[in-house]
Amino acid sequence: MKTVLRGNIITPLRVINGGEVEFENGIITYVGVRREDSVNVIDCGDKYVSPGFIDIHVHGGGGGDFMDADLDMYSRISKVHQDHGTTTMLATTLTSSDDELFAVFEAFRKFKSVKPVSCLYGLHLEGPYFSDAQKGAQDPRYIRCPDPSHYTKILEKGEGIIKRWSIAPELNGAMQLGRILSAKGILAAIGHSNAEYETVLEACENGYTLLTHFYSGMSSLVRKGGFRIPGILETGYMTDSLNVEIIADGCHLPASLLRLIYRHFGAARIAVITDALRGAGTDSDKMIIGSLKDGYEVDIEDGVGKLPDRSGFAGSIATTDRLVRNMIKLAGATVTDAVQMATLTPARIANIPRKGVLRVGFDADLCVFDDNINIIATYIKGNKVH
Repeated sequence: MKTVLRGNIITPLRVINGGEVEFENGIITYVGVRREDSVNVIDCGDKYVSPGFIDIHVHGGGGGDFMDADLDMYSRISKVHQDHGTTTMLATTLTSSDDELFAVFEAFRKFKSVKPVSCLYGLHLEGPYFSDAQKGAQDPRYIRCPDPSHYTKILEKGEGIIKRWSIAPELNGAMQLGRILSAKGILAAIGHSNAEYETVLEACENGYTLLTHFYSGMSSLVRKGGFRIPGILETGYMTDSLNVEIIADGCHLPASLLRLIYRHFGAARIAVITDALRGAGTDSDKMIIGSLKDGYEVDIEDGVGKLPDRSGFAGSIATTDRLVRNMIKLAGATVTDAVQMATLTPARIANIPRKGVLRVGFDADLCVFDDNINIIATYIKGNKVH
């Protein structure tokens, strides 16, 4: 049966006031102006109807973390983020033992088999091939260099579900791994890295296209023998082939940097991400990073996770509606641009088909929200999940 949502329809180019989105059997069948003969209409009034949000970097929420490898936890995480407008997620791991990582693979596959309609699309591996100098909250016990005997086993066990991998390209073996990922259609991203200008350019030539949580866990300008050497940050601004993702929670990046990033890169090259940990969607003042059995405790304060010694942030507790709201209120983005950074751009960056835009033939993943980006309803493939 066809269903029609009537409201202010957001496309990448404009807002169609009083327009309609029609869908049937989970697929969009019409997007455009209001039609007088429409049936099964859900009138959203002056609310916005948008593509469902896409979060390509999220660890958990609702008290759960994907590293728990627990189906009930996966349901809780999904519910929290669906309630905040997210319809597609890349479940993100942390640097861990191989046994823990493979347990995540198994749990993810089981969850997808029992819940085919969910926001979980694939996996983003964050680590273990990182710079120790830029490890941030990643567990140093498991950080290592890429080795074919190691990552080949991971790629084999994660066949079909690994969609993205964040890596420090200055490590021995990282360029070869970038080429392999690119050939497999897996998004290769630069993250937790101390690379310098020439290395970043080489990484771009070997398949790397995204900077993981821009400004967090990455090198900046250094001096060697008096000469200034650009780091990842400066190279990102200079390199048109690189996209960036940002934690737009208002904590990891202040309003001034959000405005600078938006002004320079524009909506077509920025993906907003939550990088959310298990504290998202809860009122807890503490949370465990990583799995419950092998993680460690950090504090939640001022709307963000903090390391116990307050030397740095330990992760976000944001949901995607907060990111969209901040890009409008703090960065000065238009509502169409803010939505694009949470929908079409991450879909393009992560090669996610038939999602991220309201278009005939695409999945009926939608969310409805008001002027303050408060989520009214969420649909995944035409099924109302909030």
